[in-house]
Amino acid sequence: MESNASEVSLDLFPYLKVYKNGTLERIAGVEVVPPGLDPETNVLSKDIVIIPETGVSARIYVPNLISEDRKLPLVVYFHGGAFCVASPAFPPYHTSLNKLVAEANIIALSVDYRLVPEHPLPTAYEDSWAALQWIASHKDEDGNQEAWIKDYVEFEQVFLAGDSAGGNIAHHLALRIKESNLGQKLKILGIGMIHPYFWGASPIGPELNDRSRKELVDKWWLYVCPTDKGCDDPLINPFVDGESADLAGLACDRILIIVAEKDILKGRGWLYYDKLVKSGWKGKAEIMETEGEDHVFHIFNPDCDNANRLIKRLASFLNQGKLPFQ
Repeated sequence: MESNASEVSLDLFPYLKVYKNGTLERIAGVEVVPPGLDPETNVLSKDIVIIPETGVSARIYVPNLISEDRKLPLVVYFHGGAFCVASPAFPPYHTSLNKLVAEANIIALSVDYRLVPEHPLPTAYEDSWAALQWIASHKDEDGNQEAWIKDYVEFEQVFLAGDSAGGNIAHHLALRIKESNLGQKLKILGIGMIHPYFWGASPIGPELNDRSRKELVDKWWLYVCPTDKGCDDPLINPFVDGESADLAGLACDRILIIVAEKDILKGRGWLYYDKLVKSGWKGKAEIMETEGEDHVFHIFNPDCDNANRLIKRLASFLNQGKLPFQ
């Protein structure tokens, strides 16, 4: 489609445009790269359909020299993109997951949840939840039999991780697990949230002095979740009532929150950390702030020193709970 084929009715910079004739044009996150052996990291990947009923797929990553007698932790990863763009096959995400798997010596499964607007929220959350159920089913004798999960994963060492919207998804899944039977099958050791996408109608932190970016992020959320609650919808603002008691129900032992100094979302990451440590949650909370960087810088500049430090910090977090001889 030519960009000038019709008049733009909504410009959701930098993600997509909506035209008055109803056509949607995604601008960001549209490139894809195939799975396979990455020569730089010696990590092997493949794509599989995990939910046939909906067509939801995932990209699985394993160290190339893995053996069946050495089970490894599993990181279930949820990509960012404001719920409306990108996929595990987007080259920057593929590169980032290869680097993380190589650095941490883990298995990773990156979920290709369905996107807004074709699939309105909470579809992304439901697809991600279904992915966890699919993973857990490998513990059943008559369950799924994907070899890379069945043979290589230590089911007592599962982590949730994600950047931006993916960090938001990880939070909501960890709350849901606590009240479900899924927690009996999967031991969620921790959550890694990189620049998590939380928001609110009332500005805090850096939002107070950057009205234009505040309005931009408002616009993103109101597009992907057009409810009467607006930017105080509980999906995007877990502290809309000023309470943090729900965080005590997070089904994990450790949480790492990573924020970036120049990120407009930084204040929300710090607020989450502060609320978490005061919530009565019994786990260990950690936070890291990267100086001089903006939102998801490590995805788009993966070879810079700060990106390497971020991946090493996340890998260290994942390795704290490894069983002996791993």
